[in-house]
Amino acid sequence: MKRCNYNTFKVCLQKAFALLGLVAALLPVACTDQVQFGGAFLEKAPGGTVTADTVFSNAEYTREFLANAYAYQYYNLPCKSSNGSPQCLNYWKGMPDALGDTHHLFYSSSKVFTDYYNGSLTSSPDDKNNGGVYPYLNEHIWETVRNCWLLIENVDRVPNMSESEKECIKDEARCLMAYTYFIAFRFYGGLPIIRSTFTGSEEEYTNGRESARNTVDFMLELLETVIANNNLPWKYTGAEAYSKTGHWTMAGAMALKCQVLLFAASPLFNDNLPYYSGQYTMENDACTWFGSYDASLWTDLRLACKDFFDTLSQNGGYHLVQPAGHTQEDYRYAYRYSYLFQDSPEIIHSVRVSTSTSGNNYQWFNLRNNERMSYCPTEEYIEMFPWADGTPFDWEADSLAGRLDTMFVAGDSLPDYQLLQNRRYTRDPRLYETAAVNGALQTINWGDGRTSGQPYENWVGGTTAGTQPATNTGIYATGYKNLKYIAGDAYDKQYPQWSPLLLSDMYLTYAEAIIQDGGSLTEAIGYIDAVRARVGLGGLAECNPTKNLTGNREALLEELLRERACELGLQGARYFDLIRYKRAADFEKPLHGLRIYWLKKDSDGNWQRNEEQWYNKYYDTRSVRDNPDHPMYYEPSHFEFERFEITTGSRVWWNKGFDTKWYLQPFPITEVNKGYGLVQNPGW
Repeated sequence: MKRCNYNTFKVCLQKAFALLGLVAALLPVACTDQVQFGGAFLEKAPGGTVTADTVFSNAEYTREFLANAYAYQYYNLPCKSSNGSPQCLNYWKGMPDALGDTHHLFYSSSKVFTDYYNGSLTSSPDDKNNGGVYPYLNEHIWETVRNCWLLIENVDRVPNMSESEKECIKDEARCLMAYTYFIAFRFYGGLPIIRSTFTGSEEEYTNGRESARNTVDFMLELLETVIANNNLPWKYTGAEAYSKTGHWTMAGAMALKCQVLLFAASPLFNDNLPYYSGQYTMENDACTWFGSYDASLWTDLRLACKDFFDTLSQNGGYHLVQPAGHTQEDYRYAYRYSYLFQDSPEIIHSVRVSTSTSGNNYQWFNLRNNERMSYCPTEEYIEMFPWADGTPFDWEADSLAGRLDTMFVAGDSLPDYQLLQNRRYTRDPRLYETAAVNGALQTINWGDGRTSGQPYENWVGGTTAGTQPATNTGIYATGYKNLKYIAGDAYDKQYPQWSPLLLSDMYLTYAEAIIQDGGSLTEAIGYIDAVRARVGLGGLAECNPTKNLTGNREALLEELLRERACELGLQGARYFDLIRYKRAADFEKPLHGLRIYWLKKDSDGNWQRNEEQWYNKYYDTRSVRDNPDHPMYYEPSHFEFERFEITTGSRVWWNKGFDTKWYLQPFPITEVNKGYGLVQNPGW
């Protein structure tokens, strides 16, 4: 087995346990130096804390301990203000989606803005042990791993618990551990591999940071053990669905295996050359490179996907949400239901951090109109979404064809109605669930896809966007506001979640595996089209006749990656797609917003820009509503459009080029310098 370093890894595991409520958790006590694993390792610590013997002598305590292990799972949406763990929840940090090309974060106090956009991130953590967007020391990585091993090694001695429940708990712990490793692996590459807890007189655990390939093999070993054991249900149904949904299942284990293989098979690690060859190249590249290209990894992924879909065919339980009809409202609701509703048949695994969006415990929703959540969709992202029939949006061609006025909505200005009538949403329905765009109605009905109320006025000076597109600040800084995982105001008092494993992702992953493994492109397109059909889009090949998608593998891969971006917004998918395919050129491209100007005719009949509100100033006002001849009577429908380069938080990569060291995050130098074998990533 290849290791990146053969130094001793003096594992910094925790010594004490605490009882919360009955027993909510075995709370870790932080350590910074070598731990002496003597006879007192599992004894009661000072302060009245509780030992493992106490926890595993009671079935309810053990279940509570498992529940607490679930609480440490990675959650992509920042929803609190805290310097504590886990930092993925901290909105002062920012999420990785704002580092790709689909979103830009305009919150100037966030880590993304201050350290990434200006290129000042270093390997030195702050006084709270926080570093980058996924700080190695503040995400409960090793606490979770240790707690999972404690469950696996000790659950057999729990009284008054059935053998089947014990076996399920072991496999849930294996899934939790594999998921924790996978999240960290995407940010850091090869990791130390922990295969047990310490219970005897051992003083140290000899291990270095393992190679990327060994880390992949370890994750696969955990998941394949779960799959072979066949203890977990395929899906929780009936009465169990209420209390167990969110727990790991057989479907979750099989889907996670596919995600591990997808990242592993991709060129970041799986290529004939390492991704970094700069000044600080590692002495041993195995932690961040497999050493050569291995085509069999794509075959392994394709077979894993086939196993998943074969098992799905046998067991059912999951399916793409189908629209109730063929209207835009039907398609929008099907898409929203697919990822946002807790009983969605598309959600294979979900993570929850709150019981309600109300109150101060879920700031992702509560601060949706605050600059702290200004994850603004970019113009590049908006243009990825095709027209409603599935044909591609093309700025140049559509501009020449005079289609820009209706690139979001179309409608009729009819006498006696100030608002547009017969309003039609002209683009991919997923766009309107992802971004607030000019002319779309703001009020979203939670129970179906209908919208009502006033339209978004995203033009410069408009009622909703105001001057933000002009000043390139705020939640409309790009001319668009984020709606993903928010759904306007309709999400209020609902039960929030983030869904890292979705069935639509599995369809697109299978398509990618087929493309990369040399399979039938027509078969791959079939899986992509199944996802597109859910929102009423035409077939991918038929909608792109000039791209030869049934014969051009590279062209189809590009369309697949675009489709993933449209389908999987704020899932972390696009950022990691750019990372795993080493798309430095995409990171270097400056991103843009869209300034819209309402045009009205002056007294001479010439079109002039008008930077003022319409709805708040002219809609249903006494001086206008009874006078259809008033020049401000009708909802604006003619505009001028200006794509502009984002200047607020201009990224250093746009001007100085993308240093490939950014493909992986730096380990904290304080840990590297301890000499236990944590080798720094190249370039840091």
